[in-house]
Amino acid sequence: MNFHLFLLLISLFSFQTHAIFFNIQNNCPYTVWAAALPGGGRRLDRGQTWTTTLTPDHHLAKIWGRTNCTFDNSGRGRCLTGDCNGQLQCTTYGSPPHTLAEYGLNTFSHRDYYDVSVLEGFNVPIEFTPITNGCTRPVRCAADITGQCPSQLRTPGGCHNPCTVYKTTEYCCHSGTCRPTNLSRFFKARCRDAFTFPEDDPTSTFTCPAGTNYRVVTFEEFQIWGMNWKDRLEGTFHHKVLRI
Repeated sequence: MNFHLFLLLISLFSFQTHAIFFNIQNNCPYTVWAAALPGGGRRLDRGQTWTTTLTPDHHLAKIWGRTNCTFDNSGRGRCLTGDCNGQLQCTTYGSPPHTLAEYGLNTFSHRDYYDVSVLEGFNVPIEFTPITNGCTRPVRCAADITGQCPSQLRTPGGCHNPCTVYKTTEYCCHSGTCRPTNLSRFFKARCRDAFTFPEDDPTSTFTCPAGTNYRVVTFEEFQIWGMNWKDRLEGTFHHKVLRI
């Protein structure tokens, strides 16, 4: 059966007012709950768009998706993955697992820094692409990580980072220099661009000139046989074949 992960399209662009807008659109066949810090959160049914605005001065920000959420009229509830303290409007970072698009605008040496990270685990595929200033290097993690997740990292709706599970220096790099592990290599083999463990910076952090605009595509479409989208969101695992 064809399985469509939801598409969350975020376009960053800067006007003469120096405001940067994030346009977040859900193009997939089920409801998703986008989250951003700064920005908050929003329920997005299929085809809906959420626009957030911020100034470009030294913002360190994160964007992620939440799945299988239920909220009451006051915005209190919970999500299966990416939950931010039970709030629809996120004021704290999400709980693992969730895939992250991260960036810093106009930071060191007037450069933007951006990456896709699985340090909080994986719940949906992400692509992060600069689109101006001659800076066009996309960063993506679009493999079926959840379906192929090692048994010790599996959790409903996603795949944990080993640091979340074991909390040891080997996986979390609490002090000094640490090296890749077999479990971090699982992520790296499938998502070469992704930030997979804390010392992954040299190969997984990318830069552009300050003022660059970006497009973040999360929850890309790919096809899986043997699982429907409800099973996927609820963390039910079956044998499957992946096509991207």
